[in-house]
Amino acid sequence: MYFGNGFYMGGMHGLWWLFWIVLIGALVYAAWGRPSGRRRGFRETPHEVLRRRLASGEIDAQEYEQRKALLDRDAGRSG
Repeated sequence: MYFGNGFYMGGMHGLWWLFWIVLIGALVYAAWGRPSGRRRGFRETPHEVLRRRLASGEIDAQEYEQRKALLDRDAGRSG
């Protein structure tokens, strides 16, 4: 389709398609494209850090229990 002095109007239509494809792609990436695991903006609780360190072998079970008891006491928990 030509308009006015012979300029083709399909170019603008194509740019709108490109705009929507990029926008939808950015939204999909924001929702599902992030690496799994910890989400950005959320911090691990002290108990989660302690469990992760036990699972990775940084600390042993005895040290885990000692530190967990200390965290529970400081938090006012009973168990």
